[in-house]
Amino acid sequence: MAGPLLCRGVRAAGRRWLVLLPPMLLALLLARPAGALVEGLYCGTRDCYEVLGVSRTAGKAEIARAYRQLARRYHPDRYRPEPGDEGPGWMPQSPEEAFLLVATAYETLKDEETRKDYDYMLDHPEEYYSHYYHYYSRRLAPKVDVRVVILVSVCAISVFQFFSWWNTYDKAISYLATVPKYRIQAMEIAKQQGLLRKAKEKGRNKKSKEEIRDEEENIIKNIIKSKIDIKGGCQKPQIRDLLLFQILLAPFHLCSYIVWYCRWIYKFNIKGKEYGEEERLYIIRKSMKMSQSQFDSLEDHQKETFLKRELWIKENYEVYKEEQKEELKKKLANDPRWKRYRRWMKNEGPGRLTFVDD
Repeated sequence: MAGPLLCRGVRAAGRRWLVLLPPMLLALLLARPAGALVEGLYCGTRDCYEVLGVSRTAGKAEIARAYRQLARRYHPDRYRPEPGDEGPGWMPQSPEEAFLLVATAYETLKDEETRKDYDYMLDHPEEYYSHYYHYYSRRLAPKVDVRVVILVSVCAISVFQFFSWWNTYDKAISYLATVPKYRIQAMEIAKQQGLLRKAKEKGRNKKSKEEIRDEEENIIKNIIKSKIDIKGGCQKPQIRDLLLFQILLAPFHLCSYIVWYCRWIYKFNIKGKEYGEEERLYIIRKSMKMSQSQFDSLEDHQKETFLKRELWIKENYEVYKEEQKEELKKKLANDPRWKRYRRWMKNEGPGRLTFVDD
């Protein structure tokens, strides 16, 4: 009998402790120090006014004058002990601590908002957690306006975008200048306009063969730039495509989209008009889940094929999609690299563990 009674007593005592534990934790959490000066806030347990030797009604000039005098006196490189420095409770023992305390007091009292919070803490010591919030919210607040940081970041990203796009565009032009199809056409145009002859005449007496060759290469690239409209990811960069201008024009684009969407609903859903060529291409692009730049990079004959097959109609697009899948399967079936890959997956692919016996 003693064993079960003892177990029941232990369980009852445990339940009483569980009942008393939340109020005890709440009391510890809500416990506040009796005084207004708290270690870790402002000057700690010292009064910032007493540290500088000024009254609470002192102005900025008086506070600055007192700070300069004490800073010169307790500067670690110029400090000389004086009678009264080691008095009880006046200043810390080391000049470094005294100098830091004086600087903290001045930083607290020189700013109007911080001084107002400090005076409020002295007058209302019971609002312990509020003082902590105001102190650390001002201390951890960013020194620079967040709007300025965002603006500078957006401008930096826009500049990087512009030069990156120009680099990609120049690489695309350099590649097209090596393709025989475009190079021959560009050279024919240059000969017809007499640009190559002028380049040789200019460089006959002054330029070397390498310089003439470089000038001819630049002429060919300039002709390709003027005659070929590159679309897609390598197109010529436009100022309006930069992030900065996209953000500035975002309200305009949003309003334009709302107006366009309302017109679409009214014109095609309510009045039941037929789609035009632009609307049909838009529906086809959305069905293919392609961006505008990706769709623009397609050849014109591909877009004409889409229109002939009426791919803006959902049923026709599903048939076209299945045909593309079957065509891809046939290509992969005849591709030797794909055959090697399937053989490897069958013989040595994942899911197999091979142990070599020594």
